Amino acid sequence: MKILIVDDSDILRNHLITVLSDIENIEIVGESLDTDLAIKDIKKKKPDLVILDICIPGEGGIHVLKIAKKKYPDLKVIIFTDYPYPQYRTKCMEIGANYFFDKSTETEKLIETIKTLAKQAD
Repeated sequence: MKILIVDDSDILRNHLITVLSDIENIEIVGESLDTDLAIKDIKKKKPDLVILDICIPGEGGIHVLKIAKKKYPDLKVIIFTDYPYPQYRTKCMEIGANYFFDKSTETEKLIETIKTLAKQAD
């Protein structure tokens, strides 16, 4: 399963790359830190899954989600954010996010979900 990580935090991206690289059937195909790069990388690298933060430079993660789901409806998107407010969760799920996790409390859920998706993709 090919994964693209979209987050403006170098520390978080590097941590996710380290953790996810050890999981069988996972290939990190790229990392993006802003809206424009994320949209370009989704088109160019054709990931199966995007881990996406809401708060990134440019028009933001919700904009990326809208574009990605419109062009690639089968693309799986996990929102991973420090802004787990109900209105964001609802909006993201309505647009087409498959999962929505809070960075401060649900990192393990994120990892377990990705492991499950990787097994299903195998």
